Amino acid sequence: MQYMNKSIEELHELLKNQKVTSQELIKESLTLAHQMQDKYNPFVTILDEAKAQPITESLLSGIPYGIKDNYSTKGILSTGSSNTLKDYIPFFNATSIEKLNQAGAVPIGKTVLDEFGMGGTGTTGHTGVVRNPWDPTRMCAGSSAGSAAAVAAGIFPYALGSDTGDSIRKPAAYCGIVGYKPTYGMISRYGLFPFASSLDHVGVLARSVKDAAIVVDAMKGLDKNDMTSWDSQNIHLFESCTGQVQGKKLCYIKEICDISRYQNANPELKQHLDNFYQTLENFKKIGVEIHEESIDEALLKALAAVYVVISCAEATSNMSNLTGIIFGPRGQGSNYIEMMKDHRTKGFSPLIKRRFVIGSYVLQKENQDRYFHNAQKVRRLIVDCFKELFKTYDGVILPVGTGPAKKLEGSKEMLDENLQVLEEHLQIGNFGGFPSITIPNGFINDLPVGINITGNCYDDANVLNLAYALESTMNYKGQIAKEVK
Repeated sequence: MQYMNKSIEELHELLKNQKVTSQELIKESLTLAHQMQDKYNPFVTILDEAKAQPITESLLSGIPYGIKDNYSTKGILSTGSSNTLKDYIPFFNATSIEKLNQAGAVPIGKTVLDEFGMGGTGTTGHTGVVRNPWDPTRMCAGSSAGSAAAVAAGIFPYALGSDTGDSIRKPAAYCGIVGYKPTYGMISRYGLFPFASSLDHVGVLARSVKDAAIVVDAMKGLDKNDMTSWDSQNIHLFESCTGQVQGKKLCYIKEICDISRYQNANPELKQHLDNFYQTLENFKKIGVEIHEESIDEALLKALAAVYVVISCAEATSNMSNLTGIIFGPRGQGSNYIEMMKDHRTKGFSPLIKRRFVIGSYVLQKENQDRYFHNAQKVRRLIVDCFKELFKTYDGVILPVGTGPAKKLEGSKEMLDENLQVLEEHLQIGNFGGFPSITIPNGFINDLPVGINITGNCYDDANVLNLAYALESTMNYKGQIAKEVK
């Protein structure tokens, strides 16, 4: 019997009633991991020595899961998918890993990401390209590509990700699963390799909203090691998934969803937006009010630039400790400056180097006001626009991207200059630290597409319940990827 295609609740019941053992689940998950590794390359490390855990009242006890390889895991290779850390084995666990250990969860593998989370394709990890289990010629998006692919392929019911721009939520859409980024600081970032500290979020990829809620319930909470964490003990996400949403109000943004703005729209984009509007009609049938709102188009068009400036500046600062002297493979040279230069030149991919160049440039004293400080100001204006919407609405609902997963080869065409807004709007959730969740929203040419709900800070329970109710109107919960023939 196959078990890894089941939900966390179903697996817990089977374990509790002794219909299956934790060791049997681990064996099945490891077998699938090795089978899928050859096809899709989701793993940096597969933990063949994983051991069964006692079954307790914790819903996660004894159940396998995956960890994105930018989480610190004690005694386990943790590379960030970078050659600069290709042999790095930490001496401590990230707080989120500690909490899952306490819950009895069983890690099966460390998953591939775009190098240090800086990428949206799943193609820049030092161990190679991650391929989409629905169609191996297509990408999973990034940076949580390996986690998304592994969950979609049915290797385990959930995996950890991190989200700095859309790195959980877009891979979830491309792989036909759920991706949830909680409010900034709900889960401690201690032990997560930092990319851009004001944007980084810990989160989860799963195959249902309730599974995502169960995992985050286990990981969230105040942590003395992360001063941005906050006390969420009165928030119970799993219990809040009731499906009762009558009277709730959502809006969508006209400037993002209006098909007339995409004059050269291809059939996939047209169908994607048609799916979106049909889903809104179905949502209305269960009692949710949905309205159209507008945002200054100039602000929306600035999204991508603001993200690049702020994230690259913070990354340049955060990763200045990657010298090859403190840890990582030692560079060659007659002095420490030559050694550092050699280490960083050989260790980082071209993408990372470009981002460091941008970050260094915008942080130079003569450039700070023009670029970095202006980007911060525009970020504030964008966040304030959404905060104003949240005074009236329980959330903003939008399509994810321009359609299904892009081809790994030959996918660089842009439809028009506005297309970037449709692709990049999920970054707003990071700008404001807002809770944001993507769920499946049907198929285009047998490939999954997603829809996203973003709400106000600390309103995670409301956002997840809305997503749970919407999920209940569709038939995509728990789906396992089936390769397109």
